Amino acid sequence: MMKNKEGRIIYIGKAKNLRKRVLSYFTYGHSQELSNWKTMKLIGKIQDIDFLVTDNEVEAFLLESNLIKQYRPLFNIDLKDQQRYTYLKISDELFPRLLVARRNRDGKFMGPKGRVFGPFVHGSSKFLAIGLLRKIFKIRICNRLPKKPCLEYFINNCDAPCINNVTQNKYMESVESLVNILQGRKSIDDFIEKMKEDMNNASLGLDYEKAKEIRDTVNRLENLRSKQKIEQSISSRSEEEYVGIQYNRLQSKAHILILRRYRGVIRDRKKYEFELVGDNSFSSFLSQYYNSKSSVPRFIYVNEEPDSKQVLEKSLERIASHTVNIIKISNRTAVERKQLMNLIDRNLSTYISKGYEPALFELKRILNLGSLPKVIDCFDISNLGLSIAVGSCVRFVNGIPEKSYYRRFKIRTVRDQNDFAMINEIVGRRYSKEDRLNLPDLILIDGGKGQLHSAFDALSKLNIKIPCISIAKENEEIFVNPSNSPIVIPKSNQSLKMLQYLRDEAHRFGLQYNVKLRDLQ
Repeated sequence: MMKNKEGRIIYIGKAKNLRKRVLSYFTYGHSQELSNWKTMKLIGKIQDIDFLVTDNEVEAFLLESNLIKQYRPLFNIDLKDQQRYTYLKISDELFPRLLVARRNRDGKFMGPKGRVFGPFVHGSSKFLAIGLLRKIFKIRICNRLPKKPCLEYFINNCDAPCINNVTQNKYMESVESLVNILQGRKSIDDFIEKMKEDMNNASLGLDYEKAKEIRDTVNRLENLRSKQKIEQSISSRSEEEYVGIQYNRLQSKAHILILRRYRGVIRDRKKYEFELVGDNSFSSFLSQYYNSKSSVPRFIYVNEEPDSKQVLEKSLERIASHTVNIIKISNRTAVERKQLMNLIDRNLSTYISKGYEPALFELKRILNLGSLPKVIDCFDISNLGLSIAVGSCVRFVNGIPEKSYYRRFKIRTVRDQNDFAMINEIVGRRYSKEDRLNLPDLILIDGGKGQLHSAFDALSKLNIKIPCISIAKENEEIFVNPSNSPIVIPKSNQSLKMLQYLRDEAHRFGLQYNVKLRDLQ
């Protein structure tokens, strides 16, 4: 464990011969290490070295992974992708809130103090249901208790402790019921049975309004229970993953692409990159990656055999409680598996050589665009009633949000619920003063033919010629021209997922502004 002058751990590694390994960092004879400028930067910060002795290599693998997760050293591999593990927090307040708990780089949870639950896999039922859990248990979402009830109270999502509409004891009963589910002390099945009993009692007491409210809650919980059963079923099945790695020596980076396949169907795709510093390697990446996962597949296919493969397999078997096989794709491998790895290699090569998100190339092909849509703007309208209507525009560059170009609009010229006219207004306002050199390569509108036609009209008035498309939420159809039939992109296609991500981000940004304006009223 290498430490800087403040005593903070900045790098964690392992070695069979510790003396030889440490000397390799400081002996000029080992030119291979010193040729990497990032390793040189690490060496310049080392002030102290500490160590722990393990019984064998497997123990060293596991200890290294656990220490990296605990200390998150600056120069070790930091798993960065959009699929992070999530923790939920019940805040320590008079009327607690249910929050998504986030860590800082030191691994400490940020935000208000409270009880933390998790981790939950992104996409798991508990994570997806955080909004639903708030509604079911009437948990407040406001940062501070307001002086008057907010929208959540009027749509029956909160009991409004801000106006003493519920006692603290009654509120805490709901909180404890939620805690029991998050901790697994009580299953959703048990809670549903209790709710059904309360519903029947309310019905017998002729309190039909309360019975209906409980029935709606039970229906929500039934949906959540279904998601959990599916999730548990999937996690128990055998899967296989394909992990490809390629190196960008000029930038001293390694790029990883992972495909997860179940019953011949690609279910997930993840991208990572890490700095080629010190002992950071394909083997250390695999160790850290699978140590942070809730399940490990039995078969892991790779395009490069990792160092200490057998030791790595044994360390993963301890986590998985079943055999784990890391298999390098070769000429003797089945054709379909070779094709999958070739797909990974092509995507990685494209990303490294072009520096662009592979989904953009797919989008260019599907839409028959003249150039790569590196910069995409997306517009959305947030219109909850007649009082407040706002618009939003978000920008993605190379598939990544560029928040310095986010814009929000309070609708000025439209007085009724006319989404078409609102789209026309905000598109016109967004580009009326924009530098023509700073325009996007593609514009995405949340909506169907009508919204797209309105956007075309606004661009035409400004004499701006930019490819413009819309995405209709109901069937996720893509309209390229208001007068033509839509394009249907397969749901598993990464280009569609990127468009959905854009649309959802624009919706989130607009809704956030709408809620803010409502709170100010």
